[in-house]
Amino acid sequence: MDNITNEGLILACSTIGAGLAMIAGIGPGIGQGYAAGQGAAAVGRNPGAKGDIMSTMLLGQAVAETTGLYGLVVALLLMYGNPMLSRFLKL
Repeated sequence: MDNITNEGLILACSTIGAGLAMIAGIGPGIGQGYAAGQGAAAVGRNPGAKGDIMSTMLLGQAVAETTGLYGLVVALLLMYGNPMLSRFLKL
């Protein structure tokens, strides 16, 4: 434990945090797949309402995707920005 530097600890924690942030992509993936399946089933039951169903489904998928994108932004900041590294080491 004596060989761990402050910089190494911060980089390791940033990498672990980035990996955990990418778990946020699981929810939107499952939700969008479920929405697409339900949308296809709804169009199959009522082909006349295809335009309304597809526009509502796509809007919902766009809103759901923001969670995954926020997770990606946080992961990229932790991997490449290392905001705590410069503050802690006073670079």
